[in-house]
Amino acid sequence: MDLKRALVTGATGFVGFHIARILAEGYRPPRVLVRPDHLARHTGPLTALIELGCCIVPGDVLDTGSLTSAMADCEVVFHAAADYRLWCPDPDSMYRTNVEGTENVLRAAHDCDIQRIVYTSTVGTLGIPRDGTPGNEETPVTIADMAGHYKRSKYIAERRARELADENALDLVVVHPSTPIGERDVKPTPTGRIIVDFLNGRMPAFVDTGLNLVDVRDVAVGHVLAAEKGRTGRSYILGCANMTLRQILESLASISGRRAPRARLPYSVAYGIAVVDTLVNGTLRRREPRASLESVRMAAKHMCFDSSRAVRELGLPQSPVEAALRRAVEWFRLNGYAR
Repeated sequence: MDLKRALVTGATGFVGFHIARILAEGYRPPRVLVRPDHLARHTGPLTALIELGCCIVPGDVLDTGSLTSAMADCEVVFHAAADYRLWCPDPDSMYRTNVEGTENVLRAAHDCDIQRIVYTSTVGTLGIPRDGTPGNEETPVTIADMAGHYKRSKYIAERRARELADENALDLVVVHPSTPIGERDVKPTPTGRIIVDFLNGRMPAFVDTGLNLVDVRDVAVGHVLAAEKGRTGRSYILGCANMTLRQILESLASISGRRAPRARLPYSVAYGIAVVDTLVNGTLRRREPRASLESVRMAAKHMCFDSSRAVRELGLPQSPVEAALRRAVEWFRLNGYAR
């Protein structure tokens, strides 16, 4: 398997860009699949990929012809493309990208004799123990545990990827990033919005929840390590530090000089606000609510996970998340997201 002959989908996204960067710096600039709309707009991520020396290939995970063309002569595919939103006006489009797009990638990989596929799932598809201990790759879970369309679509997509890999004898490794943080969160992701809202003074209170944070650079390295060392069919959590939202906000306060909110919002109140916000902004105005029902439902559980398998079997780095938070704050400020 030659990592100098790799294709990355989703490279204009947060995690996908960092995968492309790691490959460009350590092996050879990869081939990257870029949607025509990104090419037309010539977005910042596209410029950065060109500066890395990546080979830009026009295409879409919903266009099977473009996938087989992009994979020609490649040996490894990193499938990081996904529709990652906690609210969208057309959920069907999310299922098409996340489920149908993943099926297309697996089928094209079979047709092109790809030696290894690293599929980017999410810890959102994994189970969370009821006793409050961190979840791992083997914690039982069903689709009934999936809160919202994003988690549900990724859960279905992962199952379909495994089914297709079994049917076609494909060498598939699945990675589950937890909550990546760091620079170049262009969109930004839902986690990046927490940081931006904090920096802009738009977070007067917080809910009692928890997340597993990880440096996005370590997530990218974890993908490459999964390609090199991962066991076929194996899942690996790419995470690091379990923190409460209050601890995260206190770290951001220390980094930014802004005061952390001290008021804790009861879950029932947060849920009521989300119901109204989703109805008024999401349903009536057709624009993204600031507090969607999906995000509040996700906050009902502490999303704590154990990444020891990836550390032990892959050598996943465990860089201090405070440094990644600092880079995120600096990048958001430098690029005009925050005052």
